[in-house]
Amino acid sequence: MATALEKPPVTVERTTPAGPRTGFRKYWHLYAAISPFYLLFLCFGLIPVGFSLYVSLHRWDGLGSMEWAGLSQYRYLVSDTDFWTAVGNTIVIWALATFPMIFLAMVTAVMLNSAVRFKNVYRFAYFLPNVTSVVAIAIIFGSVFSTNFGLVNAFLQAVGLDQVAWLNTPWGIKVAIATLMTWQWTGYNAIIFLAGLQTVPGELYEAARMDGAGPVQTFFRITLPMMRPVLLFVLVVSTVTGLQSFSEPQVLLQTTSNDSTFAGGPGHAGQTMVLYFFQQTFDNNDFGYGAAVAWGIFLVVIIFSIINWRLVRRRGED
Repeated sequence: MATALEKPPVTVERTTPAGPRTGFRKYWHLYAAISPFYLLFLCFGLIPVGFSLYVSLHRWDGLGSMEWAGLSQYRYLVSDTDFWTAVGNTIVIWALATFPMIFLAMVTAVMLNSAVRFKNVYRFAYFLPNVTSVVAIAIIFGSVFSTNFGLVNAFLQAVGLDQVAWLNTPWGIKVAIATLMTWQWTGYNAIIFLAGLQTVPGELYEAARMDGAGPVQTFFRITLPMMRPVLLFVLVVSTVTGLQSFSEPQVLLQTTSNDSTFAGGPGHAGQTMVLYFFQQTFDNNDFGYGAAVAWGIFLVVIIFSIINWRLVRRRGED
C-alpha cells in the first residue's frame, strides 16, 4: 500500500517593515522641498511668539538686562483703563467698518454677478483699493475729512449743514477711520462673495422664478443660505484684520496730536489696541508690558472670532 506523499512544510519569510529612517531616506527630497516654509515659520513665527511670551514675564527696556516680573504685567493689564479704552475704540471702529462693508460687498458682488458687459473692468476697479498703499489711502482720506478744506465738509455746507471737525472729535475720528477701512476692503470681499455666488447652481434660481419668487425672496431664500460658508469666512477674516487695525489710524491721525504718533488723535479717541501696543513698547520703552499687551490683543481677537463663528453657524443650523 502506497503511502501518501507528505507536503513539505510551507515556510513564510518574515519581512520587517521599513523603519522611519528608511522612509525618510526614501522621501528625503520631498521633505527638503517643503522644508523652507517650516524653517521660515520656525524662525519668524514660532520663535518670536515664544520669545514674546517670555518677555511678557519680565521687565525690559529692550537694551538692558531683564528683570523677572512673573504675572504682574498681566495683572496690571487687567486693571489698565487705557488698554480697555483702546479695546473699546477698536471694537467701535470695527463695528462701524465691518457691517457696512459686508453689506456693500454683498450688494456689489450681486451686481457684478448679474452684469453682462465689462465684468473684468468692474472687478479690477473694485479690487484696486485693496492693492493700493494704506499710507497713500490714509493721506487722501485725511484731506477728504479735513475740517476747513475737506470734501465731506464742503458737501455738508452745500446742503446747508454745519462743518464737522472729523479728526478732532471722538465720534468723528471713529467714523473717518471706519470709512477708510470700509472703502479699502469692500472690493476685496466683493470678489470673494462673487466667487461664492458663482458656485450657486443656476437651477435653483430657475426653479424660484418658476414658482413666482421675486429678487428679494430669491436673495434671502436661496442666495444668502447658500453663501453662509463664504459669509462666515469673510466675517472671521474681517474680524481678525479689523481688530488689528494700525496703519489706518496711525497715518490718518499722526498730525492731530502732539502727544505721540501712536496716541490716536485728541483724547486717544482713535487709539486702537495695536496703537496702544506700539505706544507702550516704543514710546515708553516698556517691552515687557508691550508683550503682555500683545497677548491681550491676541485673546480679544480670538474671543471675537469665536463669537462671530458661533453666531453664524447657529443661525445656519436654525
